[in-house]
Amino acid sequence: MITAEPTMTNLFLQLGLDENEDAITRFLRTHQLPAGVRVADAPFWSDAQRQFLADQLKADAHWALVVDQLNEALHADAVEQRAEAEAAAGTETDPSTISAR
Repeated sequence: MITAEPTMTNLFLQLGLDENEDAITRFLRTHQLPAGVRVADAPFWSDAQRQFLADQLKADAHWALVVDQLNEALHADAVEQRAEAEAAAGTETDPSTISAR
């Protein structure tokens, strides 16, 4: 049973990743996902990590909000690229269409 408060630091601990601030920042910067890849489908997760993330999102569970925050952070480059492309084309970006769960 997961009893830790759902924070990004504790999510990284739960996933077995280095949880210090620099390590989290580095992970987010080096593991950016394309717009069409859901966070739980990212190729860098182990099966157990993937299952945990998918279960939390599917059940809208205790950790879902933090997993959503992780999803947004991992799609930051894709959101920015799409916004730049749409600005150049004269259209507006709806970020919710990029960060698919």
